[in-house]
Amino acid sequence: MAKRSNGITLQQLTYYIEVAAEGSISAAADLLYVAQPTLSAAMKDLEGRVGRELLIRSARGVTLTTDGVEFLGYARQVVEQVALLEQRYLGRPPSRRLLGVSTQHYSFAVDALVRMVKATAATEYEFSLRETRTWDIIEDVRTLRSELGILYRNDFNRNVIDKLLRDSGLAFHPLFVADPHIFISRKNPLATRDRVTLADLTGVPRLTFDQGANNSFYFAEEILSTLSSPQDIRVSDRATIFNLMIGLDGYTISTGIISDDLDPEIVAIPLDVDENIEIGWIGHSAIPLTEQAQRYLAELRAVVSEFGVELLG
Repeated sequence: MAKRSNGITLQQLTYYIEVAAEGSISAAADLLYVAQPTLSAAMKDLEGRVGRELLIRSARGVTLTTDGVEFLGYARQVVEQVALLEQRYLGRPPSRRLLGVSTQHYSFAVDALVRMVKATAATEYEFSLRETRTWDIIEDVRTLRSELGILYRNDFNRNVIDKLLRDSGLAFHPLFVADPHIFISRKNPLATRDRVTLADLTGVPRLTFDQGANNSFYFAEEILSTLSSPQDIRVSDRATIFNLMIGLDGYTISTGIISDDLDPEIVAIPLDVDENIEIGWIGHSAIPLTEQAQRYLAELRAVVSEFGVELLG
């Protein structure tokens, strides 16, 4: 490691953010229109200036060290604040907006992004919304592939989820607590009911989101995952699960918050069980959120509040 020296340049921070986002110095160099050796040297110099290793280099690209993850959070803050200063005092146009969010399969998370994009004044932006598995959400946020994660916990999975978050340097921030509902097609015979029970679901195909190699009950996206079902179908995306609700009259268990604009053929019916679903966002414990992430959370709260759900925090 090179000897520590003084001063970090804004250009180095910008370069570092792009390298972290691409996971590759060569790919970042192409996007930044700089030569790969120049960018590689800039990253070595940056590490020398901070006196810490920030990147782990391999034939497959680069990953961030623990120090590198923390440094990236602060680098994003600095670059964003400089852009705001230039916009305010130099009359520059709004800077390119950046935000990554990883989430379980919730339409309100999509709706919040739609509203944020419509409200942005930037002519350029790069937002990513990854609907993915529970384990991958935590890993995305840990490595800062995404700044925010959206997931649920309850009495069954709380200890496991909280320990994994602590070990990853992350924290869970509650947004709201929802009563369980089933999502079904509007044409499903149960759609006319005011409430349904577990007994009513006997013989109805249960649809759940596959958790891949980490297919533990504790990482399931649905409550009551330990209950057996003779007709069980696992899927990987929200479009497929909705198609199976319509085609097979299947159901899944979720929050009851669903967008009529995004999913007009699906309805939510209260499920009569003694359970609840606590939805929250996860982020790094020691890294403040960027302004863009705070805007997304504000839109998320606005979407949820329109359903009459009491917000927490």
